[in-house]
Amino acid sequence: MYCSSCGRAVSADLTYCNHCGVRLGNAKPDGDKTDQLSPDDSLIWAIVSVFIVGLGCLIGLMAVMKDYAFTQGTILAFCSMVLLILVVVEAVFISMLWRQRFGKSKDDAGKLGSRATQELGPARQQAQPEPLPSITEHTTRAFEPILSERARAKALDE
Repeated sequence: MYCSSCGRAVSADLTYCNHCGVRLGNAKPDGDKTDQLSPDDSLIWAIVSVFIVGLGCLIGLMAVMKDYAFTQGTILAFCSMVLLILVVVEAVFISMLWRQRFGKSKDDAGKLGSRATQELGPARQQAQPEPLPSITEHTTRAFEPILSERARAKALDE
């Protein structure tokens, strides 16, 4: 098997070319989205699970406090504090979700600034290696001495 970019021989079980690093044709894409949750989905599940578990713990806490003969004022004050903490945690998760969904375009444009494209600066352009000649150029150059010998021999014969 040969690399479609540089033409070097590569093993059939490779995903990327060892020489130029290009993805080979038989390789599967890295981002298989069927098994992974997106960041938005995981934040939504975090919001839902914190809310459900938090309410369950709050109800259980109220029942335990009532069994230990706490006064209703103490139970109400303690549960109000726990409910406030639950609301704050939910607000943090919702703000994270909001920033992920709607804050990307504004933040990305500010971070990129004037370099919105993937152009290399002058210093990085010089650091890049020289492009490799193609296989056909190499073959043509390899036969040049033979062709020049034949042309000289033909000229001598005439």
